[in-house]
Amino acid sequence: MAPRFLRELIPRPEKRAPLSAVLVATKDLTWVQWAQFGSGWLAWTCDALDFFAVSLTISNLSAQFGKSTGAITTAITLTLLFRPVGAIIFGILSDRFGRKWPLVFNLLLCCVFELGTGFTNTFQQFLAVRSLFGIAMGGIWGLSSSSALENLPVELRGIASGILQEGYAVGYLLSAVINLTLVAKHTWRVLFWTGSGITFFAAVIRALLPESAFFLRAKEQEKARGTNTSQKTKIFLQETKVMLKRHWLLCIYAVLLMSGFSFMAHGSQDLYPTYLEVTKGFSTHDATIATIIGNCGAVAGGVIAGWASQYIGRRLTIVIFVLLIGAFIPLWVLPSSFSSLSAGAFCIQIGVQGAWGVIPIQLAEMSPPAFRATFPGVAYQLGNMISAASSQIEATGGDNMKTTIMKNGVLTVVPDYATVQAIFIGVVAAFVVVITIVGPENHGSHFENHKAAFEEGGGRDDAVADNTSFREVDEKSSA
Repeated sequence: MAPRFLRELIPRPEKRAPLSAVLVATKDLTWVQWAQFGSGWLAWTCDALDFFAVSLTISNLSAQFGKSTGAITTAITLTLLFRPVGAIIFGILSDRFGRKWPLVFNLLLCCVFELGTGFTNTFQQFLAVRSLFGIAMGGIWGLSSSSALENLPVELRGIASGILQEGYAVGYLLSAVINLTLVAKHTWRVLFWTGSGITFFAAVIRALLPESAFFLRAKEQEKARGTNTSQKTKIFLQETKVMLKRHWLLCIYAVLLMSGFSFMAHGSQDLYPTYLEVTKGFSTHDATIATIIGNCGAVAGGVIAGWASQYIGRRLTIVIFVLLIGAFIPLWVLPSSFSSLSAGAFCIQIGVQGAWGVIPIQLAEMSPPAFRATFPGVAYQLGNMISAASSQIEATGGDNMKTTIMKNGVLTVVPDYATVQAIFIGVVAAFVVVITIVGPENHGSHFENHKAAFEEGGGRDDAVADNTSFREVDEKSSA
């Protein structure tokens, strides 16, 4: 008999929502559910916009600070290294106190550090501000993902996961468009200042919306029991210990999974504009256009994969889209023309971000139910920390692996980023396929019915909340 993880690769029929149920669930959504999902998506979009601002302006930053490409990518590495700190801090605050105000404060911190990046004058200042931004950035994904998905019906969570995650690609697109227009006419600093303004807007939007219905219900019940703040905190710490004792192996698995995914994303994106400019001889304008085309593929892939995962399962969908990456690597690195390389970028990002589009819901369903901000957020950011050197690995590989191109009529030796990235992504994709297949899947989990982490028994997987329904609380908040 096949192992359990293979037998359960495709969810049972009763766990798959028919199309009619999806349409009904969409029709029945309240304005609060729409708005909370939208605010989570916008928060993640802002996060990505600023993160990729460095990747898109490496050449400008190199000229500004007089540093090599490898040195500038240190800023990307530091940002990724500090993200787990933010994930832990803001994840705990969110699971303990609610989704709303921790996310608002988190966005405001991002706004401040984005603004500060644009005013740095030395390389040391730049690295320091990007490190602090990494802490702030680390909290966004876990908070926005948990808030967006827990407020939606189970039938919609697959496609919603894909749309939510592709806020990452839309952030990249916005950053690329700003780089193509404002930065080209003014300075690289404008990109960070513009991102700061958009992030402030996202914070205001979240502040105007009500708290998640999941937490409103839990707080109402705790208030009825007469539980005070100090008692809730004590219960929260106790339940956290229970969860860690029970799920330590799952924690390790989640970090390994997200390490593979992070290597796959950063390895295919962070140095991509530089690869086109240096190895393929593209202008900054053409490299940016190719980046925009690639991220259009990312958006399409994420939405399609999220929707498909509702029917064929989370893990199988991930495996299919990762296999697509391997199929399109030659188109991604071998051609020399703009049209062919742009097509390669589009196709490779369908695979990369298609697989990523399933991750928000896969992690949410896999997580201990009461810790849906802390567990996914920390796993995600620890994976980012482990993969922090992706761009530096590729930059170093390019320094040691050379090729020649015709530049201004002269045969010129340049770093062979094409070969380096092809090898890097191929190895990572193989790892992701294996780690995904052997992992758990809890397709169709009703985690919104679980107790909160500050309620007695919240650390257990079977701790279902009392009878006050999620729908009732949501209707109160809409009123």
